[in-house]
Order: sequence, then C-alpha cells, then structure tokens
Amino acid sequence: MPTLSDKIDLKKPLVSIILPAFNEEAILEKNVSLLYDYLSTLNNLYNWEVLIINDGSTDDTMTIADSLAESKDNLCAYHHIVNRNLGTALRTGFKHSKGKYVIVLDIDLSYSPDHIGKLLSEIVTTEADVVIASPYMKGGKNTAVPRLRLILSKTVNYMMRVASRLKIYTFTGMVRAYNGDFIRSLNTKSSTFDINTEIILKAYILRARVIEIPAHLDWSEQQKLGKTRTSSLRIVMGIFNGLANSFIFRPYMFFWVLGSITFVLSLYIIVWIFINTYGVYPMTAELAHGFEDRFSYAVSEVFRQRPYSFIVGGTTMIISIQLLGLGFISLQKKRYFDELFHLNSAILKETKKS
Repeated sequence: MPTLSDKIDLKKPLVSIILPAFNEEAILEKNVSLLYDYLSTLNNLYNWEVLIINDGSTDDTMTIADSLAESKDNLCAYHHIVNRNLGTALRTGFKHSKGKYVIVLDIDLSYSPDHIGKLLSEIVTTEADVVIASPYMKGGKNTAVPRLRLILSKTVNYMMRVASRLKIYTFTGMVRAYNGDFIRSLNTKSSTFDINTEIILKAYILRARVIEIPAHLDWSEQQKLGKTRTSSLRIVMGIFNGLANSFIFRPYMFFWVLGSITFVLSLYIIVWIFINTYGVYPMTAELAHGFEDRFSYAVSEVFRQRPYSFIVGGTTMIISIQLLGLGFISLQKKRYFDELFHLNSAILKETKKS
C-alpha cells in the first residue's frame, strides 16, 4: 500500500489538517467532501494530510471516519476509546501530524474551508509561529451566532486581552495555523477547550510570533441542526473560566489593582480622620497641656463620634498591604515559571533532536 511520502511532491510543503470530531455522524462525510473539494484548488501549492480525531464518539462517527480513511487520499482517522475532551484530541492530532504547517479546523465548517488558504498565505508570508482566525478583530464577521453565546465569547476574550495586554482579539478560537515544528514541540497540559488559551500563553512566554487575520464565523448550519442553545450555567461558567484564564496571564495585575483600590479607600478614610482631628484639636486647650496630650484627646473624641471610620480605615489599610504584597510575590513566581518553561522547552527540543 503506498505511503504518504509516495504520494506527495517533495517540492511543495506538507500541510496537516486536524479535524477534532465528537458525535458528528450527521455532517462528517458531507463536510469532509466539501473540504477536499476546496483543498483540490490548492494542490499546485501544497501537499495535504487530513487527520480526523474521533474523540470517543458514541454514534457512528468512528465507522464513517474509518470509511473515509479508506476512500480518501492522505486521510487518517485516530480514535479515543472514550471522550477525552478537546485538549487531548488536539494533542493527539499534533502528535501524529507531519506537516510543515498544521491547521486546526472545526468539522462543522463554521469557518468555511477557504480560511485554510488565508491562514496558509499569512503563515508562509510572515513566517509566524501561530496565525489565528479571528472573527472579533477589525474586518472579522459573525453570522447567526446566538446573542448570548456571542456576548459570552466576546466578554471572555476582552478580559483576556486586557489582562494580557496582547493585541489579540480571539484567544479562545480553535481555527488556527501553526508552524509544525513549533506546535509539536510545545508542551501543553490542558485537556479541555482551555488548550487554545494555553497555547497562546506559552507561545507568549517563548516569544513566539502570533498573528491574527480577520475571519467569518458562520453558525447558519448549526441553527438548522438546532445546536445554538446556550444554558445560563454555561454562560456563568464561561465567564468564570475567562477570569481564571485572564488571571494566568498576569496574576500580579489583579492583586495590584485590588490592592491599589483598597489602599486609596483606606487613605481617604485616614485623611478624613486627620482632618476631623485637626478640627477638634483647638477645643482641647482646656482639657490638657502639651501637643501629645491634646492630640490624644482630639483623636479619642473623633473615635467616640465615628468609631467605624477607624475600624474600616485600619482594616482596609492592612488588606491593601497584603494584596500589594501578594502582587509582588505572584510577579516573582510568574517570572520563575517563565524561566523554567523556557529552560524545559529548550531541553525538550534538544532531546527530540537527539
């Protein structure tokens, strides 16, 4: 049986297309055919391999994927016995990919196949490590995406952009092009959808080049299949997850912002106490002599009138100092993590070479 290397033109770069699939029997065969129709228009530029990663589907996805592997050139199907979530499915795809470039695409084609050509054009031209298809950047577009889902996604991605201070608008999107050597050498751990954010975080640590291009996210077909509902619980969990991922990028910023706000509040209360003490001070001339005694009397009078100001002011000052201290500690730990990840990535790369 001819191998992949027997079928390709070595003068053209090999591109690996990874298609994670879970219970996609209704659309798998049709969408793979549509994908191959598009890939044929770029055969003069690239060689292809298509990898379907069946992530423990409970319907006929496995049978259909195996059938496609027999009937389609350069298509392989890999199966998880049980569902292991998107992160593990992508790692399986990256592990088995051989391409100079690796593209991850939604099997539902909510990003149309022509995004492949756009992603490849950008990554070849710019020599980037990661190119993201972004429906949220200027020039991007969303069609038929449920309002709540769209608000959730935009909110989460906005939080990550603010926290990371990176000029990236779509951290959570799966549709991307990768430099093959880069993504296969990147050590990732997440087993869930968070792997998309993890890749950006670790690419940022390694000073990899990440670029976005405008994309069109179209959920028209999902509406026909009735896959557009979003539960309230999922919205809440999605926002919480976005906050957690934002925290990972710059944890010290959260402590510093909260600490600064608390410090300003405590400073306001303490200044108010001193102003009122200064106002009461002249009235203590008949009660005591000497600055220290008169000042003590003035403070005690202010405390008698507004005891809660002392309690709140002192408590918020202590909390602000603790938060600011935690910010410095988390900054130190973040730098340690970055250095260790750099070192481990370099060791892993050298180990694979040898």
